[in-house]
Amino acid sequence: MIRQGPVGHIDADCFYVSAERVRDREIVGIPVGVLGNQGACVIAKSYEMKAAGVGTGMPIWEALPKCPEGVYLKRDFRWYEVLSRAMLAIVRDFSPRVEFYSIDEFFFEAVAMRGKTLQETAEALRDRILQEVGVPVTVGIARTRTLAKLISDSAKPFGASAVLDRDAEEVLLADRPVTEITGIAGRRARTLEPWGIRTCLDLARADRRLVRDLLTATGETLWWELNGDPVAPIRTERPLHKTLSRGGSFGEATDSPLILYAWLVRNLERLIEELQYHEVLAGRISVWVTYKNGQSASGRLNVSVPTDRFDLLLDAARPCLRRAWIRRGRAERMQLIAEQLTSRHDRPLSLFTSSDVLERAEAIAGVKKAVNNRHGRFAIRSAATLPLAAIYRDEANGYDICDVRGKVCF
Repeated sequence: MIRQGPVGHIDADCFYVSAERVRDREIVGIPVGVLGNQGACVIAKSYEMKAAGVGTGMPIWEALPKCPEGVYLKRDFRWYEVLSRAMLAIVRDFSPRVEFYSIDEFFFEAVAMRGKTLQETAEALRDRILQEVGVPVTVGIARTRTLAKLISDSAKPFGASAVLDRDAEEVLLADRPVTEITGIAGRRARTLEPWGIRTCLDLARADRRLVRDLLTATGETLWWELNGDPVAPIRTERPLHKTLSRGGSFGEATDSPLILYAWLVRNLERLIEELQYHEVLAGRISVWVTYKNGQSASGRLNVSVPTDRFDLLLDAARPCLRRAWIRRGRAERMQLIAEQLTSRHDRPLSLFTSSDVLERAEAIAGVKKAVNNRHGRFAIRSAATLPLAAIYRDEANGYDICDVRGKVCF
């Protein structure tokens, strides 16, 4: 166990929708859906739109008949990050230790305000975020982070609840299915079902060794946390990356090798930005492609020397794409993954690359980076991405949730 006081959890209510309402009060109280990059599906919805039957991930052509009176907006992660950082600053005023878990979630060490209980502190934090940022949030405080998240989930929307009594915890756990625990979804729930473990309380009361056998060490961690013993710490800094990834949906499925290659290059240029930001080099590249019929295929290749150079990584990514390509298959998603990361400061020397070649490559990369920093993120890019001209014209595609740095999640 770790030495840690009560843990708080903050989760913004319908964050993307709430963020849009901060700058446009005209859409408060009406159904609102936030659309993904190409406007193809709903990635967030208001409670009003949810009540109309629209679900997260639903294609826009299915959402419109269900909620024709709704307002549908293209997402704007730059704006969402502005509000997220403002919320983070307020939480840090209330707590000495805060974890920036995701763009709309925070864990923190719960410390009661002078002269107030933890319940009153949770309410004060919730109210201050609404007053200063304009975003409604729900706050939960408990003995562990797993319990804190369950409590905040149960208090939504715009709730505040501090539960530190074991009897009150058990009432909460008995009412919630085991799938409401982060880390337990359908497959794990089906594994637990034959053992009569259906609720959060069932899992807490189960034999610890059985839980470990069924769900490995991850499940045992959840068991300890549900029983009030803090095992998962608050991380005030993001752990070092084991992998870095860029990719996502194409918006429209394609069977064109030219467009598929253009997406490969786009994702590689974005991935190299992250390698350079985190000052790491990739020792291996993986390319995953998912197709409209449910098929997926991948390719993986080690590079001769860990690198962040565009030309070398593209040479490695091309054969990976060939292995992931299914002839006449309609591809709809790609993920490019950098693995075997090493520090840029520990760069190994190649036996076959002269220092002149390395210096020239870095000079070219430096010029490209300087121009893009001054004139726009993709002012200079590979000509291979020209088939994606419409993507680059749409400003919404210039920034992604992955570009919000510092989060522990993702």
